[in-house]
Amino acid sequence: MKAAVPCYYHLDVELSPEKVGQVNRIVAAHLRYWNLEHLVESVCHCAESLLRTIEQHASDKNTTIEMWWNGRRLIAAVSDNTRDIRPHRAPQGCLARIAALSDRWGCCATGVGGKTIWFSWRARAAERSPLQPPVPAPGLREARRTPRSFALPDPVPATVRGDGEVLPARG
Repeated sequence: MKAAVPCYYHLDVELSPEKVGQVNRIVAAHLRYWNLEHLVESVCHCAESLLRTIEQHASDKNTTIEMWWNGRRLIAAVSDNTRDIRPHRAPQGCLARIAALSDRWGCCATGVGGKTIWFSWRARAAERSPLQPPVPAPGLREARRTPRSFALPDPVPATVRGDGEVLPARG
């Protein structure tokens, strides 16, 4: 079984009609690179719906696309910085398509007054791959084994002078 490696992708873009298609091709290429060929069509349809809505209706065309893959779930998110379009006022076809194509979806506000709409898919049983945790570097105790029996030198008694200074014993 092939182990999955956690993956993250981030793209900031200023949208225009021709860039929506470019972004879709970039997203599809990353999904194929991550061996998620079966999700390309669904993810690209959801992302394209949101990107076209932002491109047509928003005054601020700056958008961020993010994707996370952890071996069990793919999460994609599209963020914008505009207050023009709110999910409750967005074209209902866009959100209905996302709800139909993804396992889960949601919306949250961003710090600059915009929003992030996310959608996710869980891996099917045959596609699920366990994550391989990184092997930690050996600690000092593991790298240098201590001997089982360690002979300590006999303690040397010290003498104390009247002013409190400790003098090593001679002997």
